[in-house]
Amino acid sequence: MKIDRMIGILSVLLQKEKTTVAELAEIFEVSRRTISRDIDSICQAGIPICTLQGAGGGIRIMDGYCMDRTLFTSKDMAMILAGLRSLDSVSGSGYYRQLMERLQPGASFISGKESVLIDLSSWDKSSVAPKIQLFQETIEKKQLVSFTYCTSKGEGKRVIEPYYLVFRWYSWYVWGWCTERQDFRLFKLNRMDFPVKTGQAFEGREAPPPDLSAERNTALEIEIKALFSRKQKWRLAEEFGMDCFQEMGDGRLLFSSVYTDMENLVHWLLTFGDEVEVLEPEEVRERIMRAAENMLKQYGKDS
Repeated sequence: MKIDRMIGILSVLLQKEKTTVAELAEIFEVSRRTISRDIDSICQAGIPICTLQGAGGGIRIMDGYCMDRTLFTSKDMAMILAGLRSLDSVSGSGYYRQLMERLQPGASFISGKESVLIDLSSWDKSSVAPKIQLFQETIEKKQLVSFTYCTSKGEGKRVIEPYYLVFRWYSWYVWGWCTERQDFRLFKLNRMDFPVKTGQAFEGREAPPPDLSAERNTALEIEIKALFSRKQKWRLAEEFGMDCFQEMGDGRLLFSSVYTDMENLVHWLLTFGDEVEVLEPEEVRERIMRAAENMLKQYGKDS
């Protein structure tokens, strides 16, 4: 939560010009020592904060520092608040709503009308929210996390050093160093079972930005080509965008993409029934044919 307080402290300084450690400690409901550490971190980030002692003293952004005092005004602050609201949609704690309430009173540059609304929650919010909170805490405290992880190849125990929480499209992930694979991996939160804090701290290492090109749980790349009925155009556009297919002369849609999970690919294609024809690879065609034969046996056995 430290970064949220730092944003809040900067917002207060930009609005009030000068404040005190005691006032900030009351606003953000933390100790004066915690606020002092936050001020030190802001200074280390390159924004000079000066302290004035005695009557009428306090803390403020140093005079002469060429920081645009409208940095967090209007559109920028609206985006910050939209981001805070989106985090509150999955946090389950109301912390970000409380932070917004502390920032907004008396802030003339914040409109009462919300123009950007972001909801990061999903149907599995009740199971994902506690995991998000757990990883927020363990990332901040640099603690190892242990969990059972499910993949198409089965399930196994993993222990990781967590570094980033990532939201991509409709899923939450954690980016961390896997002690088993001795490499950074991207793990999907809804595939985790029983994540727990081990209580064991780690020193931390230089973490590269998360690799969002794939989940990196497998090196498999499947280049898929398939013809879809035009009636499925809306679904392809919704899931992959309008550039994922070409319209053919007969009205069908030629779809091309790369998948990293064979089981998920086959299951996804089967949801289209007879409104898709897989062209390649041959292995996918064969798997769909076997699935169709098994379904025919399953539903035709009593006929």
